[in-house]
Amino acid sequence: MNKLRRQTLARMAKAAGALMAGGLTGSLTTGAQAQTAITLHGAVQFADDHAFNRALVRFEELVKKYYGKPINFVLHKNSELGLEKDYFAYMNQGKAVDYAIVSPAHMSTFSKAAPFIDAPFLFRDLKHWNAVLDQDLLKPIAEEVAQKGEVMLIGYAGGGVRNIFANKPVKNLAELKGLKVRVQGAPIWSRTFGAVGMAPTVIAYNEIYNAIQNKVLEAGENEAAGVEAMKFAEVAPNINLTQHAITIRPICFSSKTFAKLPKDLQAAIVKAGKEAGAYGRQIESSEDQKKLDTMEKAGKLKQIPFADRAAMQKLVDPVMLAYAKEIGADGIYAKINAIK
Repeated sequence: MNKLRRQTLARMAKAAGALMAGGLTGSLTTGAQAQTAITLHGAVQFADDHAFNRALVRFEELVKKYYGKPINFVLHKNSELGLEKDYFAYMNQGKAVDYAIVSPAHMSTFSKAAPFIDAPFLFRDLKHWNAVLDQDLLKPIAEEVAQKGEVMLIGYAGGGVRNIFANKPVKNLAELKGLKVRVQGAPIWSRTFGAVGMAPTVIAYNEIYNAIQNKVLEAGENEAAGVEAMKFAEVAPNINLTQHAITIRPICFSSKTFAKLPKDLQAAIVKAGKEAGAYGRQIESSEDQKKLDTMEKAGKLKQIPFADRAAMQKLVDPVMLAYAKEIGADGIYAKINAIK
């Protein structure tokens, strides 16, 4: 186990233990103190300047505005409470974390369809992506996650275009063959990347850097904000512009926590979540290319044009359709594809 992993686990155990003893449930009191005692704990893997962090700060600001009564927020940053998969588990249990931004890949235990909303080659471009969210086509999946996972999806952040970062330039489909690349844990990622000839491997997000540095892997895939925050370009400076996905990162809220809150606070949370998600999408999608250009200008990475995105799409489409049918999301998939 590498040093970074040990430090992460130590921080997670320490912080989670403290919160288990005195999180939201320990903050809800009775009598005159009740209005000042509610404290909500959030979690994010990144630092202040990351789009996810900024979206959650906006969520806090909006809840305070719409609720209009004293309420405290504690946002645990820089993976202090572990990784997104841990946040979802905590929210499901109603312990330690009340709200967080979580990749849909980490919801698959409760909803097989959840990772599909963030799958590769699902969206043609940002216009298509925004139209899907505006028409609320993901509502059936959100309802399934809430019912089975006891976590509410109250808003949708994201908007970063994901590319493959690698320790070598990859300009076309032939050069992509056999590339040892880290993918998210949801099966759709391994299946689609395998369909185009890559060698996908699932490892923890915080282990990618060391895996590439030690030549266990050659590549990973991420949006610009993640590449910047995790310093992936230090070990994989070639950003191969496959543009294979556009992120959707739900703002999540624990159903168990939600049920304990006053009705007016519940209403404020629902309203704030939707607006904070829209804010997160706007800032991430608008800053995405700027971040890559800035890092390239500073000599930290090189953007490599990729010639065969259409060929990749052709190989992936049958896999996507088969997977959609397998998980019962073929109706949603059809509606997404029907949007012009």
